Amino acid sequence: MDFNELARQRYSVRKYKPLKVEEEKIKKIIEAGWVAPTAKNFQPQRFLVLTDENKLEKLNKVTNYHKAPLVIIVCSDRETVWHRPYDNKDMMDVDASIATDHMMMAAQNLGLGTCWMTYFDPAGLKEEFNIPDNLEAINILEIGYADGEAKSPDRHKDMRKNPDEMVFYNKF
Repeated sequence: MDFNELARQRYSVRKYKPLKVEEEKIKKIIEAGWVAPTAKNFQPQRFLVLTDENKLEKLNKVTNYHKAPLVIIVCSDRETVWHRPYDNKDMMDVDASIATDHMMMAAQNLGLGTCWMTYFDPAGLKEEFNIPDNLEAINILEIGYADGEAKSPDRHKDMRKNPDEMVFYNKF
């Protein structure tokens, strides 16, 4: 499938069928995050993959969990991340988000739905899942088989700003 068509089809799923994601698909999704580019190839991303129902239920304490059968908590390692020398800006969020996006689109390509979540209690997440001090949770990616009708791939014309408001050629 054409990548732009795949991107248009993807939407945030907030209701999942109670079906497990197959191990082969989980491996492909993880591979997509593994091959994601990172600043200076420092690879600070770390993935906590949750499939156990008891672990997944813990998410209710820290976010609005939508009952996906697979959740990946995407973290960055503070001790591994590259810093831009001009202003010392770290690339933790950037690297983790590129990996999250790769995994999200891989899941879509495999016929799975996703919800990318940044609305969560970081301290609570750290405590519930024993996230080490050198890691920071950046994103949560819920993955599973969508329950309900897919959103129209043509919805972007009505839901997005006109590209003319966002794209500038050679000057602002």
